[in-house]
Amino acid sequence: MRLSTTKTLIGSLCGAAMLSAGLVSCAPKHNTLSEAEIADGWQLLFDGKTLDQWKDFNGDSLTQPWTVVDGCIQAKGGGSDLSGYIVTKKEYENFILDWEWKLSHGGNSGMLYHVVEDPYFKVPYVTGPEYQLIDEEGWEEVNAPTKLEEWQRLGVDYAMHLPDKAAMQVNPQGEWNSSRIVFDNGHVEHWLNGKKILEFEAWTDDWFARKHSGKWETAPEYGLARKGVICLQDHGDPASFRNIKIKELPRKAGKEVALFNGKDLTGWEAYGTEKWYVDKEGNLVCESGPDKQYGYLATRDYYNDFDLTVEFKQLANGNSGVFFRSFVEPPVKVHGWQCEVAPKNFDTAGIYESYGRGWLVQIPEEKESILKEGEWNTLRLRVEGDHVQTWLNGEPMVDIRDEKIGAAQGRIALQIHDGGGIKVQWRNLKLTEL
Repeated sequence: MRLSTTKTLIGSLCGAAMLSAGLVSCAPKHNTLSEAEIADGWQLLFDGKTLDQWKDFNGDSLTQPWTVVDGCIQAKGGGSDLSGYIVTKKEYENFILDWEWKLSHGGNSGMLYHVVEDPYFKVPYVTGPEYQLIDEEGWEEVNAPTKLEEWQRLGVDYAMHLPDKAAMQVNPQGEWNSSRIVFDNGHVEHWLNGKKILEFEAWTDDWFARKHSGKWETAPEYGLARKGVICLQDHGDPASFRNIKIKELPRKAGKEVALFNGKDLTGWEAYGTEKWYVDKEGNLVCESGPDKQYGYLATRDYYNDFDLTVEFKQLANGNSGVFFRSFVEPPVKVHGWQCEVAPKNFDTAGIYESYGRGWLVQIPEEKESILKEGEWNTLRLRVEGDHVQTWLNGEPMVDIRDEKIGAAQGRIALQIHDGGGIKVQWRNLKLTEL
C-alpha cells in the first residue's frame, strides 16, 4: 500500500541501480516444482525466465516496468499509487499461495489477491486484500520522523488485521524471506518464514465492522470478491520475487442462506434515499420516498453461483427487480444484471443488463399472465457460471448462457425504480450456494 515518503528520486534510482548491479541473485534451482508438489496440485506462477503468466492490471498485455533478472521477478521501483501493478492472467478463488521476497532498504510492496478487474476500479487495492511487505526499520529511517501505523506493518492484512508479533521471525534486510497466504472458503492465514502469524475469518460480523470503521469505509467492494487475480505491487521501491507457486483448493458448495431474517435489515446495505423497512407482518418492504429516485438494498456479501427463491407482492406500481453479480458505485448506482420484477406486460422474470446491452431476454406475451398482480408470487433465479435460469410461480421463463455474466461476480440487490409510487413486499428470501 502506498505510504507517504520523503525518499528522493536519487535514492530510488540508487536502489534500483544496486539491484541491477547484482545485489539480488537467484540460483537456477529456484522456480521449480518437485514431483511431489506437482502430484499435490501445485502450479508455478513464475518459471524464472518469462512473465508470460502476468499482465498489467486492467490490461491485456504487460507494459509495466517489471523484468526478469537472474531468475527473479523484479520491480524497478518506478511505480506509484496509480501505476506499477501486475496481475496474473488467471483468477483464483480458494488457494495456498507461497512466494519468496526481498526488498530494497526502506522498501514497500505487497501481495494482493481476489483483485477484481473492471474499468471502474482504477487500482487493485479497492477490491483486493493485501499481505503487506515492507522493510519497517528502513522505511522509518528514511521517512523520519514519520512512523508506520500498526496496520501498515509487515505481514498485516492491510488496514484490517494485525499479526502476532511474537510469532514473527524476519530475516535481516537484504536477505530473502518466505511468505504464504491461505484462503480457504473465507478462512484466511498469513505465514512468514514458516510460522503462522495471522488468522481470521472473512465476511463475519467482526470483519464487516473492521471494514466499515477504517480505511475501507468508502470502498464498498473491498474484500467482497470470492475470486480474482493475484497482484504484485511496485510502489516506488525496488523489490524482487521468486518461487511463486499456488495450490488451488475446492469450493465448499451447498450452503443454505436465509438472506432476510424477518426482523430487520441485518446483512443488507441500503443505497439512496428511498425507503426499506420491515412491516409488522415481518415482510421486507421497498417503498418510494419523497425524492422518487432509484434505491437499492444490497447484500453485504457476494453470491456468485446460487439458486435463489423469493416471494414478492406488488402493493402499488411494482417496478422493481433482483440484481445479481452486481457491484455498487456510490452513491446510488449498481453495475450488473437484473431479474425484472414489474407490473403485468413489463417482463417480470426477464433479464436486463444495467449498463451496456439493456434487455438480454424479454418475456413473450403469452407468459405475462403468469404474474399474479396484488398477490404473492414466487420468483426463482438460478445462476451458475454463464448459465442463468428464471421461473415465475413454477413456470420456466428464461434459460440463457452469457459469457459476460459468466465472467462477473458480485452482490444480490433489490431495486426501487425511479418515478415514485412504488411499493413491494418481499419475504422468504432463501438461497443455496452452488
